[in-house]
Amino acid sequence: MYSKNKIFGHQPRKDKRIERWGYGLVFAICCTWMATAAAETACRHGMAMHGNPKYGADFHHFDYVNPEAPKGGSIRLAVQGTYDSFQDFIPKGNSASGLSLLYDQLLVNSADEPFTGYGLITECMEVPEDRSQVVFHLRPEARWHDGKPITADDVVWTFETLMTKGHPSFRFYYASVAGVEKLDERRVKFTFKEQGNRELPLIVGQLQVLPKHYWQDRDFSRTTLEPPLGSGPYWIASFEAGRYVTWERIADYWAADLPIQRGQYNFQEIRYDYYRDTTIIREALKAGEIDYREENQAKAWALDYDVPMVQEERLIQETVSHNRPAGMQSLIMNTRRPVFANRNVRQAISLALDFEWTNRNLFFNQYTRTESYFANSELASSGPPTDEELAILEPYREQLPKEVFLEPYRAPVTDGTGWSRENLLRAVRLLQDAGWVIRDMGRVHQDTGEILSFEILLVSKEFERVVLPFASNLKRLGIETKVRLVDSSQYINRLRSFDFDMVLGGWGQSNSPGNEQRDYWSSASADSPAARNFAGIRDPVVDELIELLIKAPDRGSLVTRTKALDRVLLHGHYGVPNWHLAADRILYWNKFSRPENTAPSGVSLHRWWYDQEKAIRLAGEKQEAP
Repeated sequence: MYSKNKIFGHQPRKDKRIERWGYGLVFAICCTWMATAAAETACRHGMAMHGNPKYGADFHHFDYVNPEAPKGGSIRLAVQGTYDSFQDFIPKGNSASGLSLLYDQLLVNSADEPFTGYGLITECMEVPEDRSQVVFHLRPEARWHDGKPITADDVVWTFETLMTKGHPSFRFYYASVAGVEKLDERRVKFTFKEQGNRELPLIVGQLQVLPKHYWQDRDFSRTTLEPPLGSGPYWIASFEAGRYVTWERIADYWAADLPIQRGQYNFQEIRYDYYRDTTIIREALKAGEIDYREENQAKAWALDYDVPMVQEERLIQETVSHNRPAGMQSLIMNTRRPVFANRNVRQAISLALDFEWTNRNLFFNQYTRTESYFANSELASSGPPTDEELAILEPYREQLPKEVFLEPYRAPVTDGTGWSRENLLRAVRLLQDAGWVIRDMGRVHQDTGEILSFEILLVSKEFERVVLPFASNLKRLGIETKVRLVDSSQYINRLRSFDFDMVLGGWGQSNSPGNEQRDYWSSASADSPAARNFAGIRDPVVDELIELLIKAPDRGSLVTRTKALDRVLLHGHYGVPNWHLAADRILYWNKFSRPENTAPSGVSLHRWWYDQEKAIRLAGEKQEAP
C-alpha cells in the first residue's frame, strides 16, 4: 500500500532535467503520483476478482431480487439424516441445517458476477494494486443479537480461532494469510504471503465473523446444542436434536435495509424437519408436511409426482435453468493405491461405464455426460487446444500425454444397448499395454501375478443401481469389483484416512476458480485429510498450472489458464466422469412467489417470499380436493 512516507520519504536529487522541465511539470508529476496512490488505497464499496464491480456505490438492490418482497409467513424444508450440534466450524459432530443464517460475513458475493464481493459487516475496504493486503473498515451499526457492536477484536479472534481450533480445512484455505492485525476498533488488516493473488482479499472477505465475548467462557472445540449468539438475519427459535430446528427472522436485523440484503431473507420462520429416507421425504411433500424440495433423483422426478396435486398445479413441479458451473461428479480412483497408479489402467476402467444405457434406462434421458471439470461454464475446455492454451502447455510437452496437444477429451460413447463391445475392446488393449493379461479367467499382472481388483465405496443405496451395471462390464474385462455400502460416519472416516479404492465424489466449481484448486489437485494437498484431493494427484505440471491460474491478471487469461488445467486433468483419467443437469428440479406448494429474474447461479429460497393471496387460494383448493 502506498503512503506519504513512501512517496515523499526522501528528497530526490536535483539535476539538470528538473531545471529544464520546470517546476510546473514536476508539480504535475507529483500530483499524478498522489492521485495514483489515492486511487489504489481508496476505500471501495465492492471488489471484483477482475475488472470493476457491476454495482456502483449508490446501488439500491441486486437485479435478481424483488426489493418490495413482503416479509412474513413460514416455509418447511426436509433434511435427510440427523444433527447433534450447532457448532459448524469444527470437525466434530453433525451440524444442524441453516447455520449460515446465524452469522454475517465481512463481504457478500453477488450472484450475477463471476466473483465480486460487496461490504456487509464491512463498510468499505482498502486494497493495493498488488493485492498483498486488505484493510476492512467495519460498519459502526453492525450488531450482535445481544445489541453489542461487531468490532475488530471479533474479526481477529475469529480468524485466529478458526486457524488453531477450527476444522483443518481452514488452515489449508487460509494458508496464504501471513497475519491479521487490529488497527483500531473498526479497522482490520490482513496481510498475505504472496503478491498478485487477486482472490485472497475476496477469500478473506468470506469469513463468517463470530462473537469473541460469547465464546470467551465456552470451549470452542466442543460440539454444543446451546443456540449460539450470532449477527445474521435469523436465530434459533426452537429445536429438538435430530428431529427439527426452527429459525426465526430477527425483527430488527441490523443489515435488513442495506442494498446487498434488500429483498432477501423474507420468511418469518424457516423450519427444517429431519427424515431418515428420501422416499419418506417425497411422501411428506405430497402430504403437505413440507413445502419445498429440490429433487436429485431422475427416476423420482419422472415417476413419483404423477399425482392430482401436481396435475392441478397446487404442488408445482418445475425445472429452472441456470448457468451455474456443474463441476465434476465422478467415480474417483485413488491413485495412492497401486492398482490405479497407471494411466492406461485408469482410462480402461473408465471405458466400462455405459452412460447412454444408464441415461436411457435409469435417468429417463435427463442428463448430459460431463466432459470437463468446469462443465456448464465458459471455463470448460472444448475442441482442439487454442493457440493461447498451447502457449501455456508447450513448456510441459515432454511431461504430458501427447493427446493433450492433439485432441479434445471425449467421454466414451456407446449405442446404449448395454453391450459396449468397441469400448471394451479398447479397454483390453490399454490393459495389455499396462501389463495386465488374462490368466485362469481373470485379469492379472504378467510379472507379479497380482489380480486386478478393487472396491467401490458408497454411502447412498440409491447409487447402487448405477454402479452394479458398471461392475458387470468390468467383470467382462476380467476385473473383480466389489460394491460396499457403509453408513455416513464410516464413509467420512474412510475418506479422511484415504482408506478407499474408488469412491463416488466430486468437486464443485465457481465461475472464478482460484485458491481452492490447490485444495483439489495440488501435490501439497495429496496427504492432507482436510483437503479434497481424493484422487491423490501429485503432478508438478498440475501444480504449476494451478499457480498460473491463481495469478491470472485478467478474466481472459483466467479462462485460458483454466482450460489448460482442465485438459491436463481430463487426460489424466483420474476418475470416471458422471453426468450433470443444467437446471434445478424443484417442487413447491403454490403459496410462494419469487423474483422474475432468476440469477445465473440458479434458484435461492432466500429471495422467495410467502404470498398471502396464493396461500389463501391454496387453502381453499385443498379443502375442495378429494
